[in-house]
Formats: sequence, structure tokens, C-alpha cells
Amino acid sequence: MVLGSVLNPVNSSIISVSLVAIGVALGAPPSQTVWLVSALYVATAIGQPMMGRLIELYGPRPLFLTGAALTGLAGLVGALAPSLWVLVLARVILGFGTCAGYPASMYLLRSEADRTGRSSPAGVLSVLAIANQTVIVIGPALGGLLIHLGGWRSTFAINIPLALGCLIVGMIWLPKSSAPRRESRSGPAGLAGLDLPGMVLFAATLISLLLFLMNPRPGHWYLPVIAVVLAAALTVRELRTAQPFLDIRTLAGSRPLLASYARGLLIAMVANCFLYGFPQWLEEDRGLDPSTAGLVMLPMSATAIAVSAIAGRRAEICGKLLAGSAAQLVACALLLAIRPSAPLWLLPAAACAIGIPYGLNNLAIQNAVYHQADPQRIGSSAGLLRTFSYLGAIGSTVGTSAFLTPGSGTTGLHHLAWFMLAASALFLLITLADRTLRHTGTGTGTDAGTGTDIGTGAGADTA
Repeated sequence: MVLGSVLNPVNSSIISVSLVAIGVALGAPPSQTVWLVSALYVATAIGQPMMGRLIELYGPRPLFLTGAALTGLAGLVGALAPSLWVLVLARVILGFGTCAGYPASMYLLRSEADRTGRSSPAGVLSVLAIANQTVIVIGPALGGLLIHLGGWRSTFAINIPLALGCLIVGMIWLPKSSAPRRESRSGPAGLAGLDLPGMVLFAATLISLLLFLMNPRPGHWYLPVIAVVLAAALTVRELRTAQPFLDIRTLAGSRPLLASYARGLLIAMVANCFLYGFPQWLEEDRGLDPSTAGLVMLPMSATAIAVSAIAGRRAEICGKLLAGSAAQLVACALLLAIRPSAPLWLLPAAACAIGIPYGLNNLAIQNAVYHQADPQRIGSSAGLLRTFSYLGAIGSTVGTSAFLTPGSGTTGLHHLAWFMLAASALFLLITLADRTLRHTGTGTGTDAGTGTDIGTGAGADTA
């Protein structure tokens, strides 16, 4: 579960220190190399809930192995790519290939919880969160090391051994029959439960929205209009379908789950602003090489690991989110203290400060979704959490490209910090307004999907 779920975050972060080198090698300006980031985001935002739904219908094994094979193929294409746009294609394949790991993990956790009666696997959830947090932040350091040893192409080629590892452990350890909900399928191929029209409408809606967010200009006004029309058609379709891809009724009736998705979006926006913006400033304004910039970012990972390991011992969620909200505001404010002549020690200190809320918030949000989601929809619900996270990540690229323009220097970094502070303040407000968090994961309440007392946290909004 850990190996499969980390494929996506490591590829999200490893590219952050590779963009400059790729642009120089292929003669591509930043306006084009940014598509290497956006392509993965778009593919993942669309693919995560789709993979989650397929896992609910067919079990995790076939989807996990297919995803691993696509990941290996993407690594090979990227390592041999002759041009930037072939690299972008590799990132799209990589996005879809790495989509299966996380929803498969959450599905397996819920299945084991149902089988054993241990409906709150807090320890395993913590390990999963720590692994994902670790590789996201260690990605820049790993990317810098790979570039130093084998050039930027090695940041793509690393996926080949990772994919082989997933294929081997998946074939050995994943259960061959783990899709117990086959009653939702009809016919030999089970296509009735797949809701292909709903998936197509969902993908088209997200593509329209994401294309606008990646380049928000007045001339692209028609893209959000198309997204709204497609979203309306998707809603009508899903409300009239017996086996919808997106259970609109359940989502609309679960305000705590929607609040968790909103928090997932905001924490991803703040974290990715720092993860991509700070190394860019370090390289362009402070003149650090990619490997040194990656090392400066390393304390973020170490702090996130330590915080998650300590906080993961307790199942309670509300306290983690409140502490994480406050720490996030302080960490973003610290960026305003950075000046061009700031001592070198202050740079890893800023990374360390960001690691505290990153560790707390991601752990709490993952646990909240586990308790708040309908158990029958845990795969697609986990996938939707990743979708919202990638919407936030795309929002971060908008902020980064808007504020860290060529020559903006430390002033641009401070403007980005104000943008992060605004998102952090909204995160805190959403957390304070959610009264159900006091009971989620504390051992009281009802299961979101069944309404029965499970003794592991409140999933439904009982107000």
C-alpha cells in the first residue's frame, strides 16, 4: 500500500528542481515547462476518483497492477523523450498510472476493517500519511541528487524500478478476490455499474475548469462557463442514475466530508506554493544549485515525519486541525521575514516551520475522510480527496506564476507569502465552523455510510 500510494506524490515533487534544467536542455521557456507540472495535475485530478470507482467495482489488484505498468511506461518514455511535448505526454501517462495506489490503499484498509471489526486503523493510516508526506518533501532533494548523478532524464527513469517494485509486491501480496460488492455490477462485463457517461462528463468538467485555472485570462471566459454547463449536466445525470460515478446525494448531504475536501484543497495550495515557489526563489534569486536547493527543503520532510509520528498516536482529529491551522499561519508569516541578505540558516528554518502544519493537517484530513466517507464509496471518496488536493496544487501554480515573475526577487516571494496567508486564514475559518470535528475520530458518533454506531468517529452531520 505504501509503495503504490507514494508514486504520485514523489512524481509531483521531484519535478520541482528539474524544470530549469529541462528548459535549458530543450530550449523551452518557463511558460512551456510549467506544463510538465500541470499535465500531471490534470491527469491525476481526473483519474483518482475514476480509479477509485473502478477499484470499488473490480477490486484493487487489477487496477493497481495496470497503474504500475503505466508508471513504468511513462518512466521509459520520459527518459527517451526527444522534445518537451513528448515529456508532457509522459507526465500525462504518469498521472493516470499513479492514480490507483492511494484509493486502492484506502479500499484495502476499509475492507480489512470490515473483515476484522477494527474499524479505526489509526496506526496504519498514520503510516500511510507519513509515507506520502515524506516523499512529497523529499522529492526535491531526490530530484537534485538524480540530476547531479545522471541528469534530468533520471528523474523520469527512476519510475522504472519503482514500477517494477510495485508489480512484484502487488502480484505477491494483493488479494486476488477483493471486490465483494459485485452486486452493483450487472452483466458479464459489469459495465452497468461503471457509469461511463458520468465519468466522461466529470472529466470534461474538470478539463474545462483546469485549463482556465492554469491560464486565467479574460479571453478564456468561456472555459468556466463550459465547466458550469457540464457540471450541471453531470449533476442531472448522476441524480437519475441507479449506480452513479459520483453519488451527488451523499456528497450534498455530508457537509463534514465537503469541508474536509475544502481543507484538502487549501492545504495543498499552501504546501505547493512553498514546495515549488521557494526552490525557484532559492535557485533564481539566491543562486543555489538544484541539489543545494533540495537540501534546504529537506527539513520540511523531517519535521512533517516527526509531527505525524507523534500526532498519529491519537485518533482525535479536531485538535490536530486547530493546531495545524495556527502553525500554518505562523509559518507563512515567517516567509515575510526573509530578506535578500537573510542568513543561510533561516532558509531551512522556514522549511522546518512549514513542515509542522503539513504533517498535522494532512494526517488529520486523511483520517477525517476515512471516517466521514460512505464505506461503500471509500475508493472514490479517497480519490476525490486527491482531486481536491490537485485542484489546490493547480491553484498554487497560478499563485506562483503570478507572483514569482522573472526579476520579482524577494518582493515576489513576499507577495506569494501573503497569498499563502489568505488561504491559511480560510482554512482556519472552515475548521472553526465545522462543529462535527469535535466528535470525528474520538470514539463517538455514527458511521457516515450506515448510520450505525461504530465507536470510531462521527461521519454524518447530525445537526
